[in-house]
Amino acid sequence: MTEDEVLAEFRAAEALLQGHFILSSGKHSANYLQCARVLMNADRAARLAVALAQKLPRDIRGSVDIVVSPAMGGIIIGHEMGRALNTDAVFLERPHGTFELRRGFAIQPGQKVLMVEDVVTTGLSSRQAMDAVREAGGIVMAEVALVDRSAGEADLGVPFYPLVSLNFPVYEPDALPPELAAIPAEKPGSRKN
Repeated sequence: MTEDEVLAEFRAAEALLQGHFILSSGKHSANYLQCARVLMNADRAARLAVALAQKLPRDIRGSVDIVVSPAMGGIIIGHEMGRALNTDAVFLERPHGTFELRRGFAIQPGQKVLMVEDVVTTGLSSRQAMDAVREAGGIVMAEVALVDRSAGEADLGVPFYPLVSLNFPVYEPDALPPELAAIPAEKPGSRKN
């Protein structure tokens, strides 16, 4: 799937938004990709997951024992990646601020894990999720994401295979351009605080 085809999927789902958004990283942007909208159609989600699976090198794709994704944003694409790779998919939650496995999910010591995210901006959430996987005994082989918003800058410590890389400008809250500062900000992601 080409970058244009991926963006066409976002446009078809009305998931490429413009305005003033506060990202989960705390940074601000005039553009937001609402992955929940692009994934609300099961056929579209499956197509995107298959495209992500095809981006993985064969040796990694063939060695994945389990797919792990962080809640909330990674759950649907993580599930679809499990289907595309014919393996189980579990997710991490943050009930008390740090990621943990719940609901009876477990990672066996030495299991090879593929991390799956919807969007990576700074990579902080991904690194925190990987820490939880390692604490559970898993070996993180690589990470995939629908969107890399970091412009290739996120250092995840493992090979990273995004479906599309976008370079929308992001700003610190105290360094907004006047045209963005004039628009009320909204926080459309899953983390409201």
